[in-house]
Amino acid sequence: MVARGTASSLRPVPPWLSGSGAFSLGETAIDHFPMLAWSRLISRLAKSTDPKLLRYGATLGFLPLREAIAGYLGASRAVRCSAEQIMVVSGSQQALELAARVLLDRDSPVWFEEPGYWGARDALRLAGARLVPVPVDREGLDVAAGIARSPKARAVFVTPSHQLPLGVTMSASRRLQLLAWAQHSGAWVIEDDYNSEYRYESQPVAALQGLDRDARVLYIGTFSKVLYPSLRVGYLVLPPDLVQRFVGARRATDICPATLLQAALAEFIDQGHFARHLHRTRQLYRERRRILVDELARELGDEVEVLGDRAGLHLTALLRRRGDDRAVAARAARDGLWTLPLSDCYLGAARRRGLVLGYGGIAAAQIPAAVRALRRALESS
Repeated sequence: MVARGTASSLRPVPPWLSGSGAFSLGETAIDHFPMLAWSRLISRLAKSTDPKLLRYGATLGFLPLREAIAGYLGASRAVRCSAEQIMVVSGSQQALELAARVLLDRDSPVWFEEPGYWGARDALRLAGARLVPVPVDREGLDVAAGIARSPKARAVFVTPSHQLPLGVTMSASRRLQLLAWAQHSGAWVIEDDYNSEYRYESQPVAALQGLDRDARVLYIGTFSKVLYPSLRVGYLVLPPDLVQRFVGARRATDICPATLLQAALAEFIDQGHFARHLHRTRQLYRERRRILVDELARELGDEVEVLGDRAGLHLTALLRRRGDDRAVAARAARDGLWTLPLSDCYLGAARRRGLVLGYGGIAAAQIPAAVRALRRALESS
């Protein structure tokens, strides 16, 4: 018999996650990425004779990049950290995998948002964690419900800035309540600051980590969902007393991140390219979001209720008539639409049905036709 927590606990890739294109999550406007500036940095560094770019690097990552990340997070996300607390990783998924290895034992109870992010669900299950579904409402994770269900949980996974998939922002009172519980119970808070750079009707919300006075929060961020997906560069901000434990775990897996891309990214940030790209894409994604919301209202009207459209790169269209959103998503995938069924994000029985639509990677001019095709998939399913 295969033990729990191995790959046998993971299902085959469903049809709606087997491709990329219109409405797929995690896609960015790659045609608006400043490729000329980026390619010049890569070319110059690739021609460099600096031996430190060719040798094994620091397990935590390239120091100039960690310093640039610390400066950026302090200024934009109110994250309190030094470069010595930052580990550069291969995207947020590796950060989750490392956190699970270091923090959890087999059958460790972990609060998990219900509905929640399937990628984190799979990483935690693979580590053998026992996931405790905790409902999400208009204020985010229901901390009181979590305490009632598992008061001594080892950790909690949370996406407070723009919850995936519902898109709500965790309220200030819930944030303080969560941190108070973590301090009292000795639990770890794994904060995935998913798409926090993009808010359209308010200023960015400060990270949960910045409110933490007891060093219980591990903060995860990524450049792959801001610059381009295949970059595969993310970061993990660690409590000081966990740094060496994570270094040991990292050395046992892939030793260190690749140096050349880190060096290029450090200069990309220092030279202002990153800040300019963020400014341009905020305007771009705001317009794509507006068109998508308008087209959903035009084509589907009262058939759907839109949630989570004030931030991030996705929104959720709840189906007002209870139907099989998995069947709709499978039908849409055959037409080249990669939308995620909301019911697929639940650990238990789905309380609501809907479609999670990413708009980062679809051009504004293509959105009307894509929504019409989505309407046809709904009608035929």
